[in-house]
Amino acid sequence: MGQIPDITETERWIIQTTLRERYGRPVEFQLADAEVRLHPSDRTLTSCPVIYWTSEDGCHFVIFKTGERKYRCQFFYKAYRQMSTGIREYDDLTECAVSLLQAQADYVAKERGDLPAR
Repeated sequence: MGQIPDITETERWIIQTTLRERYGRPVEFQLADAEVRLHPSDRTLTSCPVIYWTSEDGCHFVIFKTGERKYRCQFFYKAYRQMSTGIREYDDLTECAVSLLQAQADYVAKERGDLPAR
């Protein structure tokens, strides 16, 4: 498999716009790289571009670009307890980001007792 392409200006704009809509203001995000297993059976890690930001309540969000139009996501408050949307991989960055933000909002509401546990 070839190298995973970097995050494009269009992908940056999608995240910037999605975060502004969610929080009602511009949100700073970082671009980085992370090593992940692309498949559970992989013995080696693959370097992937990452979009990362932190919310005011201390939640960390990560979107991994795992290929051309392929994205994975997770959020966490403590590094040892990472949560996701339940979908392994997305082919649409907007859907990935919105689903990630919704999963975190649902998690917060459930923790507060606003949503019943499933």
